[in-house]
Amino acid sequence: MKMKKQTAVDWLVSQLNKPGFAEVVTEEEIQQAKEMERAQIEEAFFEGLSTPEPVMIPKKTPEDYYYETFNTTDK
Repeated sequence: MKMKKQTAVDWLVSQLNKPGFAEVVTEEEIQQAKEMERAQIEEAFFEGLSTPEPVMIPKKTPEDYYYETFNTTDK
């Protein structure tokens, strides 16, 4: 089974949630950051498809790639 990657936002949240840290961002701000990051990842996926000579033809959508790669339940 392939290991799932952790997004930068997920990593930062895990660091901020360590014992002894006060809550510095709201759940709404975290969700907004995750949506922004997701949009950036999906945009990069599409940019990769628009290269002059694509190496591959994907059989999945950017959303599928994001969810498979980062194992999120925010679908």
